[in-house]
Amino acid sequence: MAQIPSREQILDWVADHPEAAAKRDIAKAFGIKGAERIELKRMLKELEAEGLLERRRSTYSGAGKLPPVTVLIVQAPDSDGDQWARPMEWEGKGPAPRILFVPRKADDPVAEGDRILAKLIEIPGADHDYQARLIRKIGVAQHRLLGIFRKGPEGGRIVPVDKGSDKEWRVGRDATMEAEDGELVEAEQAGPKGRLGLPWARIVERLGDPGAPKAVSLIAIHQHGIPDDFPDKVIAEADAQEPATLDGREDMRDLALVTIDPADARDRDDACLAMPDADPSNPGGHLIWVAIADVAHYVTPGSALDHEARRRGNSTYFPDRVVPMLPDRLSGDLCSLHEGVSRACLAVRMRIDADGHKISHRFHRGLMKSRASLVYDEVQAAMDGAPSERCAPLLEPVIRPLYAAYAALMKARAIRQPLELDLPERQIKLTDDGRVASVNFKDRLDAHRLIEEFMVLANVAAAEELERLKRPLLYRVHEEPSPDKLESLREVAEASGFTLAKGQVLKTAHLNRLLAQAEGSDFDELINLSTLRSMTQAYYNPQNFGHFGLALRSYAHFTSPIRRYSDLIVHRALISGHGWGKDGLSQHDIETLDETAKVISDTERRSMAAERDTTDRYLAAFLSDRVGGEFTGRISGVQKFGLFVKLDETGADGLVPIRSVGREFFHYDPDSQTLMGADTGTVIGIGQRVLVRLAEAVPVTGGLMLDLLEIDGASMPRGASSKRGKHSARRPGMAKARAAAGKRKVVRKRR
Repeated sequence: MAQIPSREQILDWVADHPEAAAKRDIAKAFGIKGAERIELKRMLKELEAEGLLERRRSTYSGAGKLPPVTVLIVQAPDSDGDQWARPMEWEGKGPAPRILFVPRKADDPVAEGDRILAKLIEIPGADHDYQARLIRKIGVAQHRLLGIFRKGPEGGRIVPVDKGSDKEWRVGRDATMEAEDGELVEAEQAGPKGRLGLPWARIVERLGDPGAPKAVSLIAIHQHGIPDDFPDKVIAEADAQEPATLDGREDMRDLALVTIDPADARDRDDACLAMPDADPSNPGGHLIWVAIADVAHYVTPGSALDHEARRRGNSTYFPDRVVPMLPDRLSGDLCSLHEGVSRACLAVRMRIDADGHKISHRFHRGLMKSRASLVYDEVQAAMDGAPSERCAPLLEPVIRPLYAAYAALMKARAIRQPLELDLPERQIKLTDDGRVASVNFKDRLDAHRLIEEFMVLANVAAAEELERLKRPLLYRVHEEPSPDKLESLREVAEASGFTLAKGQVLKTAHLNRLLAQAEGSDFDELINLSTLRSMTQAYYNPQNFGHFGLALRSYAHFTSPIRRYSDLIVHRALISGHGWGKDGLSQHDIETLDETAKVISDTERRSMAAERDTTDRYLAAFLSDRVGGEFTGRISGVQKFGLFVKLDETGADGLVPIRSVGREFFHYDPDSQTLMGADTGTVIGIGQRVLVRLAEAVPVTGGLMLDLLEIDGASMPRGASSKRGKHSARRPGMAKARAAAGKRKVVRKRR
């Protein structure tokens, strides 16, 4: 005799099987037969009477309405912080009803993608159709995937675009949303593996042609869940804003502030000015002004703009578009420090001595007017003796004083010794129709370094000012490497013939000495990569743990509130601390600082991953016409399944599968991250120079597959027929260094 299930078991089963919840289905699921069905029927009637179950195809639910208890999928909060949900199944005509989730208490937390069993209450005349109250959570966020739909006789398959996944998904006839063959789709898991061993999925959104130029960044946006459409309420708030006036502000429009940005800058949130300090007590000293867009004036605590900015955390930049933290009315207009236009700002005036040490600082809330919107290249050209028509009149009064102050700051930097990694950054240029025109490495000019040093100094001043005012803030924290990571780096250094101090408190100066030892040698890139891999990821925190990489005791982000929510929090703290208005840090801001720090640290990592994946896809598209071509590169990672190679020409990363590494069996050593040939003793590790052939380039995933042709200028040995140790014996030091080297792929860490 089968045991009658409990009420909880019945509710759980119905929630997990909403498509098959008839009485006979429930009886079959629990093995209930004969007279036991009478007891099951009684229990089901009780649950119906209590509103916990609703019989399908009955009069309980009118046409186009949802049953009083149903399964919902939770959606992302809107700009007001309200949580919405959609029915897991909707058979009515027109769009699904709007459902507002109302938590009963503080311990009703739900997240986007969660499946919940909820009791629905109709709300006539409101801007939503139902309110939902949680009965129980029945599943965490469903696995989402992005892929190419392949039509079939029984529905179709989805081929994922994630190059880390080769698992396909089946789609039933009723779950295709009428997607076309070859269309880019977003889907969610719909069930366990079927008879062919593939899991089931249902398509939830059709995204169009994956080969379209704009699809490259669109894939990353959807894959990483980056919000790219502003809610109507947010747009309405932004459009209603008017330019700030002088009311209550300092008039700074006579200061010769200028902006210096890339030629393709999408926003201009910082301006600067430098001049000799006329105070005779500071001979050879300088005054530096850094003015930053006053975003806090427009984005006030608790507003729809504020909720949306916090949800996004930061702007995300792709070669073909930007997904901004703020609508264009603010980011590209009212908060952008355009030339010749009065703009609200928060500014800091800093005094430095002749050796670049900050003597004092003072913050201001004012109205400024930029003298010029300059570009890095033209500013550098002016200093190098070739000023443009626009820069010529600014050279003596504006540009030279900037460089003089920068020269002083570089003296202080040399003493402070922040980490000096040399890792070039790629720049992808697109044609007008969105295709890759070229891939280059960005030039690092003194003009770039000048702005960076000014911004670092302003960020330090902001952190120190809020500490003086005893105001809560978000620090930018970068902790020192873990002992394990540091020991791995030390092994690489020693195997390369270099030294890294041991038995003392680690300072960036120690790492800089190591980098200097390797500069210009065969180990240069290996040591730079290994040093970067040893670093921790920077993050935000209300507590101050210092910034190891910059060698600074206190550091906060102040200079980019258009594109970083952390900076907006710092601006509000400064406003509150100085009593400049009611748009400062709210009590809610203070109470949720820990949570905000976690949210925006996560959104930053999300953006970095999306930007990196988009770069990979553009590079694969760029190289797809050169399949079969040969390229030089360097091994950047070693795993059991193969080698990662960074190509010299583009900086693209490709995979050499283990099956194509030579003609012998290779033993993988996970500790040293090396491969050793079973017959020849050949050691393959990070840093080796290689010649490879491009075997495959898949733009939709960003994947590059390579064939290994040569290592360190020599062809791969052919197993037992070659001399043992052919490569590792030629340069023993290099073999030892590679055997000590670290892990696979490098991610440039944001400061």
